[in-house]
Amino acid sequence: MFYWVVKAILAPILRLVFRPWAEGTEYVPRTGPAILASNHLSFSDHFFAPLPLPRKVVFLAKSEYFTGRGLKGLFSKAFMSGVGQIPMDRSGGEASERALATGLRVLADGHLLGIYPEGTRTPDGRLFRGKTGVARLALEARVPVIPCAMIGGFEFQPPGTIAPRLRIRPGVRFGKPLDFARYYGLETDRIVLRAITDEIIYEIMKLSGQEYVDEYAQRNKSRAQQARRARKQQAEPGSDGAGGGGAGGGAASAGGLLGDAAAGGASGAFGGADGPAAAGGAADAGAGTRARAADIVRSASDGGPAPDDVSAENAEPVRDAGSSADVGSVASRDGQ
Repeated sequence: MFYWVVKAILAPILRLVFRPWAEGTEYVPRTGPAILASNHLSFSDHFFAPLPLPRKVVFLAKSEYFTGRGLKGLFSKAFMSGVGQIPMDRSGGEASERALATGLRVLADGHLLGIYPEGTRTPDGRLFRGKTGVARLALEARVPVIPCAMIGGFEFQPPGTIAPRLRIRPGVRFGKPLDFARYYGLETDRIVLRAITDEIIYEIMKLSGQEYVDEYAQRNKSRAQQARRARKQQAEPGSDGAGGGGAGGGAASAGGLLGDAAAGGASGAFGGADGPAAAGGAADAGAGTRARAADIVRSASDGGPAPDDVSAENAEPVRDAGSSADVGSVASRDGQ
């Protein structure tokens, strides 16, 4: 009940102030369980994805939203609960399995479960490799997956900012439901889980027009953080890189690391470790991406084995639940 009260109050305000737009809402089933798999550009995604839908969307959110102290923590817990968020422990192991069980329970109750397959917000606006929790949920619950693309959210509310940019109109685009019935009974096959996840991410890429990076977003964030720390250490007085050419060398080294992080290690299109990176969105994606994605979709459609480079070695064990599973690993890790 509280969900609908909050939505009834917020919806008119959000529409009036931010003028959000939506496409493809007819593809979202009005009843019955389904998974809404979306890219994750900013915190505002939690508002603008469910806004145009006439049914409740339940997200598995990071537990930190529910454990804060003081007045702010109390408000956060009340608000997140009110808008349909369910706390999720992202510590991995048994916690991930509990998050998966929670997602399955939401679907068993006939709800629409929201998931961010990337596992966390994009660090730079690009689309990153998906974690296989979304595929496992789809197979175990035997429900369709609706690809969803948030548009403009990264510019609307860049990382680290609170106040949105009013000149940006955020949008959401829904795609046709994906049916993975041909894979039912194979939810423990890591190669199948990887192929399904890549197919979902490919559909999101077509809807969003984002550049694809064949690397996990959290790994990309960690590399950038390490580069920033290295640069800071080099700049500190008394450090090996301080003063003269040493400082310049340290800065150059840190800059190289930052460049690598920005590049995102975009190495294969979908699942391969060494292939070419995707160059753009649906229309202008590089040839490597199109060929790689075509292999995946063709393999999925034929019911045949995944491409050679989609191997168990490259498959991600289901560790984290999603954004919120951010069922990234088991849905998604909504890391900041």
